[in-house]
Amino acid sequence: MSKTIAVVVGSLRKDSYNRHLALAVAALAPPGYVSEHLDIGSLPLYSQDDDANQAESVKKLKAGIEAADALLFVTAEYNRSIPGVLKNAIDHASRPWGKTSWPGRPAGVIGISPSPLGTAFAQEHLRAVLVNQQVPLYLGPEVYLQYKEGLLDDKGHVANEGTRDFLKKWVDGYLAFIDRHGK
Repeated sequence: MSKTIAVVVGSLRKDSYNRHLALAVAALAPPGYVSEHLDIGSLPLYSQDDDANQAESVKKLKAGIEAADALLFVTAEYNRSIPGVLKNAIDHASRPWGKTSWPGRPAGVIGISPSPLGTAFAQEHLRAVLVNQQVPLYLGPEVYLQYKEGLLDDKGHVANEGTRDFLKKWVDGYLAFIDRHGK
């Protein structure tokens, strides 16, 4: 039986490095793991006034999370934190009060950025938010990649063998974590 991983990419940019990284990670997984990318770009801005009548895009996001065996967050870093669109998605899926979709699904957090620090600050903030949502987190090794031209392509290919080996080690550990902590 295959396991479904709901993938949340914290960047809306058409040619997002993080979307490419998500594809690369999925390509390194063995058969039996299916990645389902969740749409966070069509969500309205979160307002508690809408909790009783959530938009269809919010319902679809929540259903995708709830149907998944695990979560993968692949985030950009904006101003040393998580992108607003990602925080908006987390807020939507945590509401209405008492009906959060997040708890109990094991998750991994990775990211890539042109910065030499990768997405270290964004990942630190994201982990704090996810812990609050009772999401079990895979903690290592951490993946803070620095983007370099040609490192990844839009098909999920990793040009650098050392980076590919590092990501494969991360994927293997993450999938073992899912298998131990999954629903």
